[in-house]
Amino acid sequence: MTSLHGKTALITGSTSGIGLGIATALAEAGANIVLNGFGEIDTAHKQIAQHGVAVIHHGADLRRPDEITDMMAFAAGEFGAVDILVNNAGIQHVAPVDDFPTEKWDDVLAINLSAAFHTIRLALPAMREKHWGRIVNIASVHGLVASSNKSAYVASKHGLVGLTKTVALELAHTGITCNALCPGWVLTPLVAKQIEAKAREQGLSQAQAQALLLAEKQPSGAFVTPAQLGALTLFLASEAAAEVRGVAWTMDGGWTAQ
Repeated sequence: MTSLHGKTALITGSTSGIGLGIATALAEAGANIVLNGFGEIDTAHKQIAQHGVAVIHHGADLRRPDEITDMMAFAAGEFGAVDILVNNAGIQHVAPVDDFPTEKWDDVLAINLSAAFHTIRLALPAMREKHWGRIVNIASVHGLVASSNKSAYVASKHGLVGLTKTVALELAHTGITCNALCPGWVLTPLVAKQIEAKAREQGLSQAQAQALLLAEKQPSGAFVTPAQLGALTLFLASEAAAEVRGVAWTMDGGWTAQ
């Protein structure tokens, strides 16, 4: 079993969904946790703390580089350094390109892509000093393939995969790795709302709407879970993954195999 005792992990967008699943997996392995995000902060804090690790929260708005700088300094002040950085925070907006609000484009690119650039550049000096670090960027199948009406999301996730590869190459001769995870449909609160909307609009049951959503893209007919993504992140943080570098690792129920 991988032990992360003495390590500190910062996971953006980690008060629910994928981020909280990853934070939980790393806490179970002994890592101290820096949470970031909005929503059920107290619930997330309790879920992590029950594993006997130290846990703190910073509510940085990831659209703002100055708040990201403050978050990274806060984490370093509390724990000395960030050893494991997971860039998970992301937002979505759906609209045709010629009807896409420019402010939504800017927000999606800022949170999904630019924030990862800022956290990485700020985490790297301490990682270089320790000669060890793990950077995991949560991209998406949309970092590899596209879907209509998701121009900003697809562009940001393709950019995140490209950033991952570039950082991995720059760090290839160090003890720091950088990889991306590319999940398909994950049953998060955001996706649950999409299922509810589909059921309401088409007069379907929740089960029917869920099956229809999955059938559109994901051949397995099953959701990826935050716990599964947490386990994969834990592997990437382990010494077994020391030579996994610059990978865009799919966990998508066969979505991109088609």
